[in-house]
Amino acid sequence: MERQIMAALAAWKDKKDRKPLILLGARQVGKTWILKEFGRRYFDNVAYVNCDNNPQVEDLFSTDYDMDRIIMTISAITRQSITPGRTLIILDEIQETKKGLASLKYFCEDVPQYHVAVAGSLLGIQLHHGESYPAGKVDTMTLYPMNFSEFLLAKGEYKMEEILHRLDWKVVSGLKSRFAQLLREYYFVGGMPEVVQKFVDTKDPNVVRKIQMEILEAYRKDVSKHAPLEEVVRINQVWNSVPSQLAKENKKFIYGVIKKGARAKEYEIAIQWLIDAGLVYKIPRISAPTMPLKDYEDVSSFKLFMLDSGLLGALSNTPPVSLLLPNTMKEGKGSFTENFVCTQMQTIPNTTITYYSRDNSQLEIDFVIQLADMIIPIEVKAEENLKAKSLMTFVRSHPELHGLRFSMSDYREQESLTNVPLFAASIYLKDIMEKRQKDIEQMLARLI
Repeated sequence: MERQIMAALAAWKDKKDRKPLILLGARQVGKTWILKEFGRRYFDNVAYVNCDNNPQVEDLFSTDYDMDRIIMTISAITRQSITPGRTLIILDEIQETKKGLASLKYFCEDVPQYHVAVAGSLLGIQLHHGESYPAGKVDTMTLYPMNFSEFLLAKGEYKMEEILHRLDWKVVSGLKSRFAQLLREYYFVGGMPEVVQKFVDTKDPNVVRKIQMEILEAYRKDVSKHAPLEEVVRINQVWNSVPSQLAKENKKFIYGVIKKGARAKEYEIAIQWLIDAGLVYKIPRISAPTMPLKDYEDVSSFKLFMLDSGLLGALSNTPPVSLLLPNTMKEGKGSFTENFVCTQMQTIPNTTITYYSRDNSQLEIDFVIQLADMIIPIEVKAEENLKAKSLMTFVRSHPELHGLRFSMSDYREQESLTNVPLFAASIYLKDIMEKRQKDIEQMLARLI
């Protein structure tokens, strides 16, 4: 499978000020596979160590940080010669080894000539809680489930993916029915690599749903094993409520949906655990579409989206046929559509994602994002809907902004907004980002 993060990994390999790499991401998004594949493509050999329940590395870092001893031990365990610049050292599930994370400081300071990459299924929880975090001594990247573009490549739809990348809207319009079917497949399958591969191999929806349920069960076991005991029930309650939260017309997270009388204070830790594990995305409300958006966040109001549309369908027990066949889902399609757009935007680096709603008013903008130095209000429609009353009202009151509507309608530019087909969401936004970054670089070059 082709993953877009490979280009970023290749750039990390050649960085002059390279540091040990921490690859973050939820369980089952393909972290181990991508690191091994990266090593296979760009290095002579790979020294791979799985630190989970491995007595050989249990005390590798606990005695001292003698890097010569540590490198020699890794070489012996993996039976690989470790040569600077030619060997990739992978320490998988590093959070399971005593002082494993802390050791990255010494890899950085004492032996920077070695390429070291680490990963772990719940590594984000440890990092966000500050446990032995080697601040300033590591590079970090996050791997997400496969986006729609990667899904097309996995299916062998190379021409369709190429057409999307060209943003040739006349050709895209002529192939709209085909793109719509592929998008329905993505809603059902999602972007978890094992699920995608099984769908490509078997085209059997029942097998796909079985693997999705197994992944959900693995997540539940992670909660029981790793979460604080007093939080396990609340974490599962929040997790199980996400489909219901998204099914509402107003997708703001409501604690009463979890259980009657639930309060924010009871569930703050549970929500943060799910965020740190990479299982949900928290999208805060902003009080004003002003840069930087983070300065205008309202921490008390937010939406929660799931990391993957396929897992959303499995958790909500949505029948596969409802997602795969056209015009069969009458209710709930909006939740999948908005969740889809959110997950696609997550894969765009350095993007701030929020939403806007006005107090005591029905006016709400599904997303307001910051790309480079641009703020873009976004409305999401599940069908060929060109009505955008809230968005039009919003941009009229903020004439410096240009609105964006994602729907199943063809590309078109209107007075103060642009309509873009849903299936082109991430590619279109990445194109905007790349063009703007080039403009900024040129402006800075002239100033300097």
